Amino acid sequence: MLANKRRAIVWSEDNAPRPPAQPTTESLPAAAPTGEGKRRIARFSGKGERLDQWRRRIALLFQRNELATDLAQDIGSARWLRGTATMLGLSAVAIAAWPGFSPVEAAPAMRIDDRVRDEFRSQMIMPLALGADSGRRMGATFKVEELASAPERPRIDLVATLTQGDGFERMLRRAGVGSGEAEQIASMVAGAMPLREIAPGTQVDITLGRRAAPDAPRPVDALSFRARFDLQLAVERRESGALALVPRPIAVDATPLRIRGTVGEGIYRSARAAGAPPSAVQQFLRTIGQELNLDRDISATDEFDFILDYKRAATGDIEVGKLQYAAILRDGKPRKQMMRWGREGLFYDAGGVGEQRQGMVAPVPGPISSGFGMRRHPILGYRRMHSGMDFRARSGTPIVAVSDGRVASAGRAGGCGNTVKLSHGGGLETRYCHMSRMAVRSGQSVKRGQVIGYVGSTGLSTGPHLHYEMYRSGRAINPASVKFVTRAQLEGRELANFRASLARWQTVEPGAALADLAPAASASEEPVREIDRLENRQRVN
Repeated sequence: MLANKRRAIVWSEDNAPRPPAQPTTESLPAAAPTGEGKRRIARFSGKGERLDQWRRRIALLFQRNELATDLAQDIGSARWLRGTATMLGLSAVAIAAWPGFSPVEAAPAMRIDDRVRDEFRSQMIMPLALGADSGRRMGATFKVEELASAPERPRIDLVATLTQGDGFERMLRRAGVGSGEAEQIASMVAGAMPLREIAPGTQVDITLGRRAAPDAPRPVDALSFRARFDLQLAVERRESGALALVPRPIAVDATPLRIRGTVGEGIYRSARAAGAPPSAVQQFLRTIGQELNLDRDISATDEFDFILDYKRAATGDIEVGKLQYAAILRDGKPRKQMMRWGREGLFYDAGGVGEQRQGMVAPVPGPISSGFGMRRHPILGYRRMHSGMDFRARSGTPIVAVSDGRVASAGRAGGCGNTVKLSHGGGLETRYCHMSRMAVRSGQSVKRGQVIGYVGSTGLSTGPHLHYEMYRSGRAINPASVKFVTRAQLEGRELANFRASLARWQTVEPGAALADLAPAASASEEPVREIDRLENRQRVN
């Protein structure tokens, strides 16, 4: 061994990555080579050489124990198994380190409190429907100081709406009007028109003035609303301080609107092009469609002609009423004419025959609990014919006639209890059993849908229901198999009056109601249109 304690490094020439370093002059003579694959001993000095030798030894170790191997070779060997274990281990580490998809919250650049947020919101440009304050108010800055007591606004303009089932006085109180003035204003308006005639949804413009004391209600400076189509009412405060009602009548032209034209590509499109409102065209199509097939019976060269109630106010508002006359003409001659007539407002043709009404009216608004046919009787316990239909309904539910007819009998009828029997003509009869109370008498004429009694449980019955039967020539038939078709017929003096009214409708000029109205003498004092009312008022729901 050397005196300076040099170490001897041993490696194999077969596995050496590069030629061995030359020994120093102080080293012992190297062992003579004994053949290929023999070991050679060399001695080194210095830390750099030793580190180099350690790296070589680690490299040799990894070469002998290779972890990342080609898994396509030597399948099943120890080397292949080490490669498989390496792959599985790296896969497990990759899955464990897989990133998530949850949002990452970042710390705000500055602290934002409610005051700063309000200031930001006031400068935003975004839709008001999404909560923006653009154009309404500015957010308070840090230079703004709160007042000990804010001054009260000298006046408040708001809009109150009269809702369904609401009272006019109650609506005023809800808007902030004092109870005394609300009662006084309601009494003044009631003197001009009944309060019940004010339509739900009417909007009332209210101006409240400065209050006399902090705990006193604001006084009403002005109030106005559209009471009717032809009348606007206003309440004003005089110089003396008293309230006064000011009616403002609105000039209205009630000339009926008559639209006439060629069918062409279609009645709806042609009528709309001629100036007819959509609701009027729909009424015309519904009326004529009950008499004629719109696709098969009407050609492109035919003409349509209809008249409807039409009102125009001086303010420019219009009110479309009901259809009064409808006709289809071919070659200048009426093919079908229909006119509204009578208290019920039904349509009749030029011959006085009423519009066709078909379909069976359900006698009560309830489900069918038992149909027509054989069944086991719930009380008697044996099977027998059930010659009608049972409708489930609560006691006291109104029972109506399924069609026009005459009361053949009304009274007690054995197991049917209180019973009403109607005769509809042509051998057709209907019977309504188990009534708690009857609303008609024998010999009385009834109309389709008229109340004839009330559901009960009289007679042979297990509970409140209606037993409904139908007979043809005295023989029971299934009521569900019959549909009624009714047409009224005018006669005598009533028919003459009907034809005279039909002739008067023919004198209406087509399109006369669409002409411009003459301007009012004092247009500046006329009420403005509803659509032009102020939109910046506070609304009270």
